[in-house]
Amino acid sequence: MRVKVACVGGGPAGLYLSILLKQQDPSHDITVHERDPEGSTYGWGVTYWRGLLDKLHAHDPESARAIEEASVTWSEGEARVRDLVTRRPSDLGHGIGRHRLLEILVARARALGVRVEFERGITAADLTAGDLAGADLVVAGDGVNSALRSAHADDFGAEVKEGRNRYIWLGTGKVFDSFSFAFVETEHGWVWCYGYAFSPERSTVVVECAPETWTGLGLDRADEAEGLVQLEKLFADILDGHPLIGRSAGSGRAQWLTFRTLTNRTWHRGNLVLLGDAAHTTHYSIGAGTTLALEDAIALADALREHADLPEALARYQRQRTSELLSVQSAARYSAQWYENLTRYIDLPPEQMFALLGQRHSPLLPYVPPQLYYRIDKAAGQLEALRRFKRWLGPKLARSVHARELSSRK
Repeated sequence: MRVKVACVGGGPAGLYLSILLKQQDPSHDITVHERDPEGSTYGWGVTYWRGLLDKLHAHDPESARAIEEASVTWSEGEARVRDLVTRRPSDLGHGIGRHRLLEILVARARALGVRVEFERGITAADLTAGDLAGADLVVAGDGVNSALRSAHADDFGAEVKEGRNRYIWLGTGKVFDSFSFAFVETEHGWVWCYGYAFSPERSTVVVECAPETWTGLGLDRADEAEGLVQLEKLFADILDGHPLIGRSAGSGRAQWLTFRTLTNRTWHRGNLVLLGDAAHTTHYSIGAGTTLALEDAIALADALREHADLPEALARYQRQRTSELLSVQSAARYSAQWYENLTRYIDLPPEQMFALLGQRHSPLLPYVPPQLYYRIDKAAGQLEALRRFKRWLGPKLARSVHARELSSRK
């Protein structure tokens, strides 16, 4: 049956959904509406892992091959704390420029017959008039600040929790050969960054610090050019003389943010459904945002193929994705908290600190002394019974502590 689909937002999720739906039935009338000009995008590079690539190959081999060919890889992680450097093997990671990823998906969508319209802003009024009025399905893939979701805020029940730390996304000409962390101590507290390559010429650098460090260093008052010079000095060892690159022309305001974790009570209303960051966000420190958005698109396309009844399909999509996201959202929450409590771990011996950096997603770690956790984790790697006990105890303890915290607030 031929249906008309309007995807609002030209990010990876909306574009990939349009590709999958057009593959299912070439007669579908599908349009992607993007408010920004073609070729303009925010962000630097995005990360993903082999599991996502396997899913992309299974659902659309042509775009998957193009994405894989345009990506760079790494197989090690490196952590620098003061003057100490620890390096160890890691799972194979992939990085690709967001700009290049969107180019690939736009080209593939158009080749299949999808209309991709740039400089086409959509507002809530368009739901009842204009291009969206006759759509059988409207997909809100317009990001964390979704206008379509906000127009029906009571129905979707969005909840936003703001993180404590300040962070900024930057680029650099330094091409990292591993996923790299650097922690620098200043008189106002610790500042740290994550760096990873996304092309043969560029890397992403995310800088983070506590709010008191941010203000103590004057980063809240510095314009972008001044802030970049200061950060280049702090991270001179990891940058090897390469400059940092910001988003403005240099004299504008630096794009420091606090991370907002978004959840929604429901993901659909009538023929309107949420996708990607419009539906949920997870802290950037686990590097899963793009992966989750593309997995949303896969799940929604599968649900629409398997269920002819739209409400049933959308309900199936929501059930599947909210269930699959539980463990990822938990990991992201504990990862963010690990960095917010960095002083608890930073003075450990380098090997232990790096090991716990890799374990920052654990629900057990916040409630066990770090050195004891390290010994338990090391022993668990050798004893299956202890490993099972650790997996059982972590969530149970976390739920118990969380319940006591909620009770104390009443």
